[in-house]
Amino acid sequence: MPADRLRIALAQIDLLVGDVRGNLERVITEAQRARAELRADLVLFPELTLSGYPPEDLLFHRGLRLQIERALAELQQAVPEIGIVVGYPEYEQGRIYNAALLMRGGRALARHRKACLPNYKVFDEKRYFAPGSEPTVADFDGHRLGLLVCEDAWEPEPALAAKARGAELLLIINASPYENHKQREREQVLAERVRQTQLPAAYVNLLGGQDELVFDGNSFVMDAQARLVMRAAAFEAGLYGVEFERRGAALVPLAGTITPELPDEASVYRALVLGVRDYVHKHGFPGVVMGLSGGVDSALTLAVAVDALGAQRVHAVMMPSRYTSSMSLEDAAEQARALGVDLSVISIERMFEATLEALKEEFAGRQPDATEENIQARCRGVLLMGISNKTGRMLLSTGNKSEMAVGYATLYGDMAGGFAPIKDCSKQLVYRLARYRNTLSAAIPPRVIERAPTAELRHGQKDTDSLPPYEVLDPILEAFIEEDLSVEEICERGFDRAVVARVLDMVKRAEYKRRQAPPGVRVSRRAFGRDWRYPITNGYRR
Repeated sequence: MPADRLRIALAQIDLLVGDVRGNLERVITEAQRARAELRADLVLFPELTLSGYPPEDLLFHRGLRLQIERALAELQQAVPEIGIVVGYPEYEQGRIYNAALLMRGGRALARHRKACLPNYKVFDEKRYFAPGSEPTVADFDGHRLGLLVCEDAWEPEPALAAKARGAELLLIINASPYENHKQREREQVLAERVRQTQLPAAYVNLLGGQDELVFDGNSFVMDAQARLVMRAAAFEAGLYGVEFERRGAALVPLAGTITPELPDEASVYRALVLGVRDYVHKHGFPGVVMGLSGGVDSALTLAVAVDALGAQRVHAVMMPSRYTSSMSLEDAAEQARALGVDLSVISIERMFEATLEALKEEFAGRQPDATEENIQARCRGVLLMGISNKTGRMLLSTGNKSEMAVGYATLYGDMAGGFAPIKDCSKQLVYRLARYRNTLSAAIPPRVIERAPTAELRHGQKDTDSLPPYEVLDPILEAFIEEDLSVEEICERGFDRAVVARVLDMVKRAEYKRRQAPPGVRVSRRAFGRDWRYPITNGYRR
């Protein structure tokens, strides 16, 4: 006879790619907690728990394979009194599978191999994994549990196959990366699977930052009518329990806490903070250093860094030149005081003059242009990298997506750095995030948000001297980068053809710069990095 109740814990945890020993210890600890604190019968861990996600070419190292095999053997003996579903790379006869293992009491009860391998956007699983071919349904205390791994739930066949094998509940382990509005899409997709199978489902998702990816958690449970009965907090680690009650032939989840969905700006901001925190922590940096210009991009970056790491681990540097306004100096100092950050002020004037003097003969007979502007940016880059090298603090770059798209940035200057927190945030989104951050506490001087954007590399300079207004530029960039629209399709939205063609040409010409830019947090449907693979050399004409 099946048990009357089944208590499941969803382990929404932050793991480290390649740290098999550390990940194993985390699994053991959380499984023991799930049993002791939640009285859980079964605990679900995220996709590729033991290796972390995505392990990429680490999967090809024999050392990783041996560590995974030892960890599995140890795990089966470590927590015998609770069922565990754990993700891991399974090696067999020259193939690797993205697998999930259900175990209890030192025994493997079922093993599922991921059938649907994503190969789009940031995913390239077909490079590494072979697909599984069979559904997996396991008996656990008389309950029939169907195991799925992430993408298996995005296609109908695996869930329907599990239903046909007698599954009464779908258990889905995931490493689904964040992008704005992704949680709505996840819940819509799983609701469709639930309606097709008429089975309840428990969905656990990974948490944490991994290079440019951020995993937001947002684990959840649906009943057989596709009604949400529990949703875990976004961007927060924890064990989230749900109880299923046996009612005849059905397992019915009892109502739990449904954490409200975050508003857009709050969601993106939390992703940036988590991405910065994990990148710094997982690399072991003692802190970060960054340039603070008095503009909105560096102001937002500073706020994110402080919220991620604490003010004592953030060092801001103001580097004025002959073109820096008193407003910028005042606003940078005000923000540093408001956030409790140490601020150094180092003039670049003598470096700039010395560089121009050294290049005087080379530049003879040529009029000043962007070259002199870029030299200023590179002087600043030299100072910041010097501080980074001397202190061990990682340099944060402060460029936004609009700038990265059209190349409005200086190689080896303001593009220098180890991580770029707002790299995937358009200029308009930067303004929205700055305003949002000020609703939490006074962090960014209002004048920084209100003033016209300028790089202050020459007298009276404005961004609009070189670029269309951001309210025009950003929608064009989104249409091209995230929607892959043609010139004609973008113009149909009311944009001037000459402006559209100019913008897309700038995007094309700037690809070589983007290849040399630091990684940054991905928050959009398509970011520069893993899911943007544009040829530097090409003859395509729009």
